[in-house]
Amino acid sequence: MADTELERAEKRFAQAKARLQGIRNREATKQRKMDTRRKVILGGALLDLAGRDSNAAAMLDRLVRNLPRQQDQKAFRDWDGPGSTPSPAPPESDPGASS
Repeated sequence: MADTELERAEKRFAQAKARLQGIRNREATKQRKMDTRRKVILGGALLDLAGRDSNAAAMLDRLVRNLPRQQDQKAFRDWDGPGSTPSPAPPESDPGASS
């Protein structure tokens, strides 16, 4: 059974649409990676500055204390600020365990 001209055109259209979506996905991935890279660079620069400047250190402290998401707050739970190394976290209490 031979493909009609319409079927061939529909197939080419679907393939072109899939290629376009692939290009869009690659571009979005590229942009996310660049955004992440910028954040890492700026974060490192801010930490470096905060290690040398008390105003920057105070601003960084305020930023950390006011993080809105609990999961982000956990990342800084035992952090003492720029130039510090985190101390080991205390074991989390198990609400289901009996004392």
